[in-house]
Amino acid sequence: MDLPGDITDILRSWEFETENQVRIIKALDGRRVLQVRQPLGIEQYELDGRPDGKKILNRETALQLFQEKLEHYITTHAKDEGFVINHEDFLLLQNEGIIFYYRYLVLFQIGEFERTVRDTQHNLQICDLVEKFAESEEDKKELLQYRPYILRMFAVSKAMVSLHKKLKEVAGEILESAIDEIENMPNIDTPAFQFERIRSLNYLKSTLKHIIQQKVSPLDHLKMELDAAVEEEDYEKAAELRDRIKNISKEHEV
Repeated sequence: MDLPGDITDILRSWEFETENQVRIIKALDGRRVLQVRQPLGIEQYELDGRPDGKKILNRETALQLFQEKLEHYITTHAKDEGFVINHEDFLLLQNEGIIFYYRYLVLFQIGEFERTVRDTQHNLQICDLVEKFAESEEDKKELLQYRPYILRMFAVSKAMVSLHKKLKEVAGEILESAIDEIENMPNIDTPAFQFERIRSLNYLKSTLKHIIQQKVSPLDHLKMELDAAVEEEDYEKAAELRDRIKNISKEHEV
Protein backbone atom coordinates (compact mmCIF):
# COMPACT_ATOMS: atom_id res chain seq x y z
CA MET A 1 0.00 0.00 0.00
CA ASP A 2 1.33 3.42 -0.98
CA LEU A 3 2.03 5.75 1.91
CA PRO A 4 0.24 9.13 1.89
CA GLY A 5 2.24 12.02 0.48
CA ASP A 6 2.54 15.65 1.47
CA ILE A 7 0.02 16.66 4.16
CA THR A 8 0.74 20.40 4.00
CA ASP A 9 -2.75 21.19 2.69
CA ILE A 10 -4.35 19.25 5.57
CA LEU A 11 -2.30 21.16 8.12
CA ARG A 12 -3.08 24.50 6.47
CA SER A 13 -6.80 23.73 6.58
CA TRP A 14 -6.54 23.64 10.39
CA GLU A 15 -3.94 26.10 11.56
CA PHE A 16 -2.50 25.64 15.03
CA GLU A 17 -4.19 27.94 17.55
CA THR A 18 -4.01 27.51 21.31
CA GLU A 19 -7.75 28.22 21.61
CA ASN A 20 -8.71 25.68 18.95
CA GLN A 21 -6.59 22.58 19.48
CA VAL A 22 -9.23 19.89 19.95
CA ARG A 23 -12.21 18.83 17.88
CA ILE A 24 -14.51 15.84 17.44
CA ILE A 25 -15.42 15.22 13.80
CA LYS A 26 -17.16 12.64 11.64
CA ALA A 27 -14.81 10.37 9.73
CA LEU A 28 -15.55 9.27 6.15
CA ASP A 29 -17.40 6.18 7.38
CA GLY A 30 -19.57 8.23 9.74
CA ARG A 31 -17.87 7.35 13.04
CA ARG A 32 -16.79 10.20 15.32
CA VAL A 33 -13.09 10.66 16.07
CA LEU A 34 -11.14 12.94 18.37
CA GLN A 35 -8.46 15.12 16.80
CA VAL A 36 -5.79 17.26 18.46
CA ARG A 37 -3.91 19.94 16.53
CA GLN A 38 -0.30 20.09 17.68
CA PRO A 39 2.22 22.74 16.53
CA LEU A 40 3.70 20.33 13.97
CA GLY A 41 0.89 17.94 13.18
CA ILE A 42 -2.47 16.38 14.00
CA GLU A 43 -3.18 13.47 16.35
CA GLN A 44 -6.31 11.37 15.87
CA TYR A 45 -7.94 9.09 18.45
CA GLU A 46 -10.87 6.75 18.20
CA LEU A 47 -13.56 7.76 20.68
CA ASP A 48 -14.42 4.13 21.51
CA GLY A 49 -12.32 1.00 21.87
CA ARG A 50 -8.56 1.38 21.71
CA PRO A 51 -7.52 4.94 20.88
CA ASP A 52 -5.47 3.68 17.93
CA GLY A 53 -8.36 1.61 16.53
CA LYS A 54 -6.33 -1.61 16.59
CA LYS A 55 -7.57 -5.04 17.66
CA ILE A 56 -5.53 -7.36 19.87
CA LEU A 57 -6.07 -10.93 18.65
CA ASN A 58 -9.61 -9.95 17.59
CA ARG A 59 -10.31 -8.41 21.00
CA GLU A 60 -11.21 -4.76 21.53
CA THR A 61 -8.29 -4.27 23.93
CA ALA A 62 -5.33 -6.06 25.46
CA LEU A 63 -7.09 -5.74 28.80
CA GLN A 64 -10.05 -7.72 27.47
CA LEU A 65 -7.67 -10.36 26.09
CA PHE A 66 -5.98 -10.95 29.45
CA GLN A 67 -9.24 -10.80 31.39
CA GLU A 68 -10.54 -13.60 29.15
CA LYS A 69 -7.31 -15.56 29.60
CA LEU A 70 -7.68 -15.22 33.37
CA GLU A 71 -11.32 -16.37 33.24
CA HIS A 72 -10.32 -19.40 31.16
CA TYR A 73 -7.49 -20.22 33.58
CA ILE A 74 -9.84 -20.05 36.57
CA THR A 75 -12.41 -22.24 34.77
CA THR A 76 -9.69 -24.81 34.04
CA HIS A 77 -7.88 -24.75 37.40
CA ALA A 78 -10.68 -23.64 39.76
CA LYS A 79 -8.37 -20.90 41.08
CA ASP A 80 -6.31 -17.96 39.85
CA GLU A 81 -3.12 -19.05 41.62
CA GLY A 82 -0.47 -19.78 39.01
CA PHE A 83 -1.78 -17.34 36.42
CA VAL A 84 1.13 -15.15 35.31
CA ILE A 85 1.61 -11.99 33.28
CA ASN A 86 5.15 -12.18 31.92
CA HIS A 87 7.23 -9.21 30.81
CA GLU A 88 6.05 -9.38 27.20
CA ASP A 89 2.42 -9.45 28.36
CA PHE A 90 3.14 -6.55 30.69
CA LEU A 91 4.55 -4.41 27.88
CA LEU A 92 1.42 -5.02 25.83
CA LEU A 93 -0.76 -3.86 28.72
CA GLN A 94 1.52 -0.96 29.63
CA ASN A 95 1.62 0.36 26.07
CA GLU A 96 -2.16 0.16 25.87
CA GLY A 97 -2.43 2.07 29.14
CA ILE A 98 -0.22 4.83 27.74
CA ILE A 99 -2.40 5.48 24.69
CA PHE A 100 -5.52 5.42 26.88
CA TYR A 101 -3.77 8.01 29.07
CA TYR A 102 -3.12 10.26 26.06
CA ARG A 103 -6.80 10.10 25.14
CA TYR A 104 -8.30 10.59 28.58
CA LEU A 105 -6.08 13.58 29.22
CA VAL A 106 -7.60 15.32 26.19
CA LEU A 107 -11.11 14.14 27.07
CA PHE A 108 -10.76 15.55 30.58
CA GLN A 109 -9.56 18.89 29.26
CA ILE A 110 -12.60 19.30 27.00
CA GLY A 111 -15.06 18.22 29.70
CA GLU A 112 -15.84 14.74 28.30
CA PHE A 113 -16.02 13.36 31.83
CA GLU A 114 -18.02 10.19 31.16
CA ARG A 115 -15.47 9.03 28.60
CA THR A 116 -12.66 10.01 30.98
CA VAL A 117 -14.26 7.79 33.63
CA ARG A 118 -14.35 4.93 31.12
CA ASP A 119 -10.69 5.30 30.11
CA THR A 120 -9.29 5.80 33.62
CA GLN A 121 -11.31 2.81 34.83
CA HIS A 122 -9.73 0.79 32.02
CA ASN A 123 -6.24 1.75 33.24
CA LEU A 124 -7.14 1.02 36.86
CA GLN A 125 -8.18 -2.48 35.79
CA ILE A 126 -4.80 -2.89 34.09
CA CYS A 127 -3.19 -1.89 37.40
CA ASP A 128 -5.24 -4.52 39.24
CA LEU A 129 -4.17 -7.27 36.83
CA VAL A 130 -0.51 -6.28 36.95
CA GLU A 131 -0.48 -5.94 40.73
CA LYS A 132 -1.83 -9.43 41.25
CA PHE A 133 -0.33 -11.41 38.40
CA ALA A 134 2.80 -9.71 37.01
CA GLU A 135 5.81 -11.99 37.17
CA SER A 136 8.29 -9.15 37.68
CA GLU A 137 8.30 -6.90 40.74
CA GLU A 138 9.97 -4.21 38.61
CA ASP A 139 7.08 -4.35 36.15
CA LYS A 140 4.63 -3.90 39.02
CA LYS A 141 6.55 -0.92 40.37
CA GLU A 142 6.86 0.63 36.90
CA LEU A 143 3.09 0.77 36.47
CA LEU A 144 1.66 1.01 39.97
CA GLN A 145 3.67 4.11 40.86
CA TYR A 146 1.15 6.07 38.76
CA ARG A 147 -1.96 4.56 40.32
CA PRO A 148 -2.64 7.55 42.63
CA TYR A 149 -2.78 9.84 39.60
CA ILE A 150 -5.04 7.50 37.60
CA LEU A 151 -7.39 7.11 40.57
CA ARG A 152 -7.48 10.88 41.07
CA MET A 153 -8.45 11.47 37.44
CA PHE A 154 -11.07 8.73 37.68
CA ALA A 155 -12.59 10.10 40.88
CA VAL A 156 -12.67 13.74 39.79
CA SER A 157 -14.24 12.85 36.44
CA LYS A 158 -16.83 10.63 38.11
CA ALA A 159 -17.57 13.39 40.61
CA MET A 160 -18.01 15.89 37.77
CA VAL A 161 -20.53 13.56 36.13
CA SER A 162 -22.47 13.47 39.41
CA LEU A 163 -22.29 17.25 39.77
CA HIS A 164 -23.70 17.73 36.29
CA LYS A 165 -26.62 15.58 37.46
CA LYS A 166 -26.89 17.79 40.58
CA LEU A 167 -25.85 14.88 42.83
CA LYS A 168 -23.57 16.87 45.10
CA GLU A 169 -23.59 14.34 47.96
CA VAL A 170 -22.68 11.48 45.62
CA ALA A 171 -19.82 13.54 44.18
CA GLY A 172 -18.47 14.11 47.68
CA GLU A 173 -18.65 10.41 48.50
CA ILE A 174 -16.72 9.55 45.34
CA LEU A 175 -13.92 11.92 46.29
CA GLU A 176 -13.84 10.74 49.91
CA SER A 177 -13.56 7.12 48.76
CA ALA A 178 -10.66 7.98 46.45
CA ILE A 179 -8.87 9.85 49.24
CA ASP A 180 -9.21 6.83 51.55
CA GLU A 181 -7.98 4.46 48.85
CA ILE A 182 -4.89 6.55 48.06
CA GLU A 183 -4.06 7.02 51.75
CA ASN A 184 -4.18 3.23 52.21
CA MET A 185 -2.19 2.29 49.12
CA PRO A 186 0.93 0.21 49.82
CA ASN A 187 4.01 2.39 49.57
CA ILE A 188 6.09 2.21 46.40
CA ASP A 189 9.64 3.46 46.78
CA THR A 190 9.84 5.68 43.71
CA PRO A 191 9.86 9.50 43.41
CA ALA A 192 6.91 9.32 41.01
CA PHE A 193 4.72 7.47 43.51
CA GLN A 194 5.57 9.84 46.37
CA PHE A 195 4.92 12.88 44.19
CA GLU A 196 1.67 11.60 42.67
CA ARG A 197 0.36 10.40 46.03
CA ILE A 198 0.85 13.79 47.71
CA ARG A 199 -0.34 15.78 44.70
CA SER A 200 -3.42 13.62 44.22
CA LEU A 201 -4.41 13.76 47.88
CA ASN A 202 -4.01 17.53 47.98
CA TYR A 203 -6.04 18.00 44.82
CA LEU A 204 -8.82 15.63 45.89
CA LYS A 205 -9.09 17.22 49.34
CA SER A 206 -9.17 20.69 47.81
CA THR A 207 -11.87 19.66 45.34
CA LEU A 208 -13.92 18.00 48.09
CA LYS A 209 -13.70 21.13 50.24
CA HIS A 210 -14.77 23.23 47.28
CA ILE A 211 -17.84 21.06 46.72
CA ILE A 212 -18.85 20.97 50.39
CA GLN A 213 -18.42 24.67 51.14
CA GLN A 214 -19.82 26.22 48.00
CA LYS A 215 -22.81 25.96 45.75
CA VAL A 216 -21.64 24.41 42.53
CA SER A 217 -22.25 26.92 39.74
CA PRO A 218 -20.91 27.10 36.17
CA LEU A 219 -18.22 29.42 37.56
CA ASP A 220 -17.28 26.80 40.16
CA HIS A 221 -16.95 24.18 37.44
CA LEU A 222 -14.60 26.45 35.52
CA LYS A 223 -12.49 26.99 38.62
CA MET A 224 -12.26 23.23 39.18
CA GLU A 225 -11.24 22.74 35.56
CA LEU A 226 -8.65 25.52 35.99
CA ASP A 227 -7.16 23.74 39.00
CA ALA A 228 -7.01 20.53 36.98
CA ALA A 229 -5.35 22.28 34.01
CA VAL A 230 -2.67 23.74 36.29
CA GLU A 231 -2.13 20.33 37.89
CA GLU A 232 -1.67 18.83 34.43
CA GLU A 233 0.68 21.70 33.47
CA ASP A 234 -1.63 22.55 30.57
CA TYR A 235 -0.90 26.26 30.85
CA GLU A 236 -2.53 27.22 27.55
CA LYS A 237 -5.80 25.65 28.70
CA ALA A 238 -5.36 27.32 32.09
CA ALA A 239 -4.94 30.75 30.46
CA GLU A 240 -8.13 30.21 28.44
CA LEU A 241 -10.05 29.20 31.58
CA ARG A 242 -8.74 32.22 33.50
CA ASP A 243 -10.06 34.49 30.77
CA ARG A 244 -13.48 32.81 30.87
CA ILE A 245 -13.59 33.07 34.68
CA LYS A 246 -12.59 36.73 34.50
CA ASN A 247 -15.33 37.52 31.97
CA ILE A 248 -18.01 35.72 34.02
CA SER A 249 -16.86 37.45 37.20
CA LYS A 250 -17.12 40.86 35.49
CA GLU A 251 -20.65 40.04 34.36
CA HIS A 252 -21.60 39.24 37.95
CA GLU A 253 -20.20 42.58 39.13
CA VAL A 254 -22.48 44.56 36.83
